[in-house]
Amino acid sequence: MIIFSGGTGTPKLLNGLRRIIPEQEITVVVNTAEDLWVSGNLVTPDIDTVLYLFSDRIDLKKWWGIEGDTYRTHEAMKALGHKERMMLGDLDRATHIIRSDYLRKGYTLSEAIIKLSESMGIKARVLPMSDDPVSTTIVTPAGRMHFQDFWIGERGEPEVLEVFQEGIAAATISPEVMKALENEDEVLIGPSNPITSIGPIIAIPGMTDILRNKKVIAVSPIIGNEAVSGPAGKLMQARSLDVSSAGVAAFYREFLDTFIIDEKDTTQDDAFEDAGCKVVRADTMMRSVDVSVGLSELILREFDVMR
Repeated sequence: MIIFSGGTGTPKLLNGLRRIIPEQEITVVVNTAEDLWVSGNLVTPDIDTVLYLFSDRIDLKKWWGIEGDTYRTHEAMKALGHKERMMLGDLDRATHIIRSDYLRKGYTLSEAIIKLSESMGIKARVLPMSDDPVSTTIVTPAGRMHFQDFWIGERGEPEVLEVFQEGIAAATISPEVMKALENEDEVLIGPSNPITSIGPIIAIPGMTDILRNKKVIAVSPIIGNEAVSGPAGKLMQARSLDVSSAGVAAFYREFLDTFIIDEKDTTQDDAFEDAGCKVVRADTMMRSVDVSVGLSELILREFDVMR
């Protein structure tokens, strides 16, 4: 199975899925449009969350970073007058250094991530959406800024006038992702931010055409008119999308077959008619691994129905 992932929401779902199907049968295609270079090394936040999940090192209280990590290097650099755009943990920084070293030696990003996965003993296949640089830019009244500067530096507070991905038109689906898509008929879109996490993946030229010929199930990251986490609501408004599960379904309507929304979501079924998809209600909050497992089992049953 192929899963499209960003950070936080989808890894919680993966944490359940990995408990009911062999990890070697899981391929995760991960957003790279939030990547950025920090202190000379490439940070891939969404990819690293997935790597740390499958290597059993993720901080489950935050759903990012490595459990028990320290920040001595960051603090030492700060004391020397160096201001980092992100606060990086010491163990986490080691991942960035090794990945960047591979890139400097001429490896593609996909090759670097595959080598890191092997070093971490990961059985699942974790792949960046593209080997080409793509960057999410947020336009605010104060000007343009990288998504990480908006979300971390500005705490997501500025008004969002526009959001777009620089470099997306020239980006290509990586050979490893293309091969996976050629071999799999089922694609699961996790409950990650539709604009900045999943949006870049499906915006790569040719991806939408491929998905039209797949069995696609998506899980909504919105309950009612509120995002479960992160700035998805504000970013959806900037794209003139209704901040609701129906708005997410409309965003995916070109290829969406089945849409899973939370059982507490009050959105009426007729709101999804334009998306032309089947709507299934379930507990999508995933406050525990048992809920993640239950949601994963429901998803597998839905895929089985579609066969």
